[in-house]
Amino acid sequence: MLVKLRGAAQGPGALVAEIIVAALAEVLELRVPARRLVVLERDVVTDDRDQELGDLLAASVGLNLGFAVLDEAQDFEPSDLHRIPPADAAAILWLDRLVFNPDRTAHNPNLLWWDDRLWLIDHGAALRFHYDWSAVTEATPREIGMTREPHVFETASDSDEWSTWDSVFSGRLTRAALEAAVATVPADFLLPLIPGAHAGSPAEQAEALRRRRAAYVAFLWKRLKPPRAFVNHSPVRVVGSPE
Repeated sequence: MLVKLRGAAQGPGALVAEIIVAALAEVLELRVPARRLVVLERDVVTDDRDQELGDLLAASVGLNLGFAVLDEAQDFEPSDLHRIPPADAAAILWLDRLVFNPDRTAHNPNLLWWDDRLWLIDHGAALRFHYDWSAVTEATPREIGMTREPHVFETASDSDEWSTWDSVFSGRLTRAALEAAVATVPADFLLPLIPGAHAGSPAEQAEALRRRRAAYVAFLWKRLKPPRAFVNHSPVRVVGSPE
């Protein structure tokens, strides 16, 4: 099992994004490695002489996120584009635009071949709005997003079938599907993203979690409402890391 640690740079927010996006991908009939929650104990031994790994492990004590290892999986290469069914390429592009995922480019496709099928990995950079909810406005869900490089399947939006695929994909992502995806996120990953929540009583924490889960659902549900700007427009190209 591959474990993504909560003590890494983006903290539990990246794990929240991994869980939600993977769940939505599966609703769209895309393949994502199976996920499991992993508890990391204190004082895990490491041979890292610089103690960088030790520090990371110490910062990750508690609940983390594991992924099934796809043994002998092969990296996706741009030369593999002809192997991808058009509907799959469209679904991946559509999903990444929906969740503001900037990390599916020719240089960094985050796709693997395993069992002769394509698998999606690494969605921690998606849903960046959840790092600063105070900056989210009524207009934010309508934004088209930003990216450093074009999506590896960017040309899928040029297809005559793009509008048909949009109807199919949006029809699958019902409000119930959004609620189910968000519900799978452990409270332990969400609480650190809610200012002051850890200091509250159990009842206050429960209410804060309820409101935060509802906020994710409301944001994505509004983003899915037509007209969907992310369907008709590519993300804005920026220099450096999109924030």
